[in-house]
Formats: sequence, C-alpha cells, structure tokens
Amino acid sequence: MKRIGILSDTHGLFDAPLREFFAEVDELWHAGDIGSIELADRIAAFKPLHAVYGNIDDCTTRRAWPETARFACEEVSVLMTHIGGYPGRYAPPFLRAIGQYRPNLIVTGHSHILKVIYDRTHDALHINPGAAGKYGFHKVRTAVRLVINGRDIRDLEVSEWPK
Repeated sequence: MKRIGILSDTHGLFDAPLREFFAEVDELWHAGDIGSIELADRIAAFKPLHAVYGNIDDCTTRRAWPETARFACEEVSVLMTHIGGYPGRYAPPFLRAIGQYRPNLIVTGHSHILKVIYDRTHDALHINPGAAGKYGFHKVRTAVRLVINGRDIRDLEVSEWPK
C-alpha cells in the first residue's frame, strides 16, 4: 500500500499548507509547472518525487525531468504529463501515448482546474489536481492525495486553500 500526493502548477511555491497536507504520503507526483529546479529539489528532499516539466519550466528543469513519465505504483500503471488534456479532449501526442501504454491512471496538469474523471474509453482514472501555486486564474489552490493498494485506487481526498 502506498499513499500518494498529487500536485501541479506550483509555479515556485511549496509552502506549509502543502507540506502539512502531504506529511503522511509516501511519495509525491508533480504534473508540471514546478517553477524551478531548486523547488523540485526541495520537494524531492521532502518526499520521493515523480515529476514532469511544464510549459513554464526552464531548460534546467526540462533536462532534469521528462515531458511525459510512465511508471508503476504497486500494480497500477501511471502515465503523467503536463499538457495532456482530459477524457474526450486529450492532446494528440498524449492520446497516442495513452493508446501505446494503456495506463490505469492518467495524471495531467496545466488547466489549473481540478478534475477527477473515469475515462471509460481508455478504462483509466484521470486526475488533474488543479493548481497548488498562487500564480494563475484559479480562485483556490488545490491538491489531491489517495491510496494505491495493489490495483485499487481509493481514499481520494482533495484539499483546497485560499490563493
């Protein structure tokens, strides 16, 4: 069993509310727009980190993290990218990756809009954790945590904070 924290669009911010919300997770997944390699390093020092770069990330961050990450957690295959879209409206390159890798869990960022949708077409859970940072049009900051046990994805929780 693993407790997972999922966030995106921090834009350089990883503050006390996020650290408190993620205090009991085993690892963090960041779906891009980290803000800097220094912040990625601080997050990775806090908890083991899977991350992808986003459109605001500089060349140093892009050299350290991939555009799309494919990995397993327990018995769940995960595919994560920053600009990936959502069920029925995936970005074409990401849609091809979904078809190729057939993940159980799809994680995207970029929109600053929290979405958790079961994708019937691809038989996968899609999560966009919204935006955890203060930069952007969103009204509240959001992040997600959940439990993965074998093939089960459960106990999903959303938290939000004022911007």
